[in-house]
Amino acid sequence: MIVAVAVTVLAALAWGYLLLGHGGYWRADHRLPDCPAGDDARRPGPGPGTWPCVSVVVPARDEAAILPQTLPTLLRQDYPGRLRVVLVDDASTDGTAQVASSLAGPGSRLRVIAGCPPPAGWAGKVWAMAQGVTAAGGSDYLLFTDADISWSPDALRSLVRAAEGGPFDLVSQMVLLRADSGWERLIVPAFVYFFGQLYPFRRASRARSRTAAAAGGCMLVRRSALAAAGGLQMISGARIDDVALARLLKRSPARSPCWLGFSVDLESRRPYPTLRSLWEMIARSAYTQLRYSPMLLALVVVGLAWIYLVPPVAAVGGLAAWLANGTVAAAVTAAAGWAAALLMTATYVPVLRMYRLSPLRAATLPLVAVLYAAMTVDSARRHHSGRGGAWKGRVVDRAAG
Repeated sequence: MIVAVAVTVLAALAWGYLLLGHGGYWRADHRLPDCPAGDDARRPGPGPGTWPCVSVVVPARDEAAILPQTLPTLLRQDYPGRLRVVLVDDASTDGTAQVASSLAGPGSRLRVIAGCPPPAGWAGKVWAMAQGVTAAGGSDYLLFTDADISWSPDALRSLVRAAEGGPFDLVSQMVLLRADSGWERLIVPAFVYFFGQLYPFRRASRARSRTAAAAGGCMLVRRSALAAAGGLQMISGARIDDVALARLLKRSPARSPCWLGFSVDLESRRPYPTLRSLWEMIARSAYTQLRYSPMLLALVVVGLAWIYLVPPVAAVGGLAAWLANGTVAAAVTAAAGWAAALLMTATYVPVLRMYRLSPLRAATLPLVAVLYAAMTVDSARRHHSGRGGAWKGRVVDRAAG
């Protein structure tokens, strides 16, 4: 019983730290600054100035079905400066290039190019991004976005204003992921929550913090800063390209300032309607996050069990034991378990509200944590069986990142 008391009290203390000392990771209000009112709303910063040139790079592999929902929103951006969009057809087999071209009207900002096979040591997406950068020509900013992202009309303007006004060399937003099916509503908000716990957004946005992260669906990068850091070839083999890019910039000699936050104006249209599809999405890169380390894998599994399972089990078990025998140890276990469980559920509520879901769903977090632990273990299994990082028929070798 002493062990149970110690483990539960430590879990409660851990949740106290996560609530108060872990960069406010659980808050979903870290957003771009509000647009200024009046004429200043059309300026990139607080003072007068010319809007910089932006080149948008969209890597696309077998995205024909989703492009009609997303690409027009990017082409119709209400952006006062010069804007060009380069879509890189990454060896698609479903007519992605043809569909993209059909969505471009007269005088369109869009250019569609056929991507080449990645050279040795390059991950497919990063290679597609690099080809898009070359095709885009000169510009002040590069915007890397995914083919499944739907944009509000003034989203790019807000990004550029934030970058210019910060000033930041990287401005990235976690887009609102689709949460329509039952499995999506269960797992997707937790995915965002766990990502924020791993990379607290406020810490990632501080110049002196070593925490570096970005969200791949929306990354606006100052081109000169990327060039000074060595360019995309410095992260050529990265499977998790967004975090790798943020680390490259933030840890470069120039210490490029970066910003990461949430968005409700950018939405992913990619469906993950079943548990299997969500499982595939998460297992594809979970072990990569752990640097292919069996030790880190074991620590993560044990940590998930301790942080997310101990509180509810101790709360119920301790209460039952106290009602049965009335011991002090049982009372302490129950109290610590309930305290930890309440703190845990409270930290999940803001993300649920952002997704317009009931706060009562916070009680499912321990179940989702178990699923995530299983997905991470499966990710390691796939890696060791030679199927790690499989995506749309392409398997990236470990040597490539």
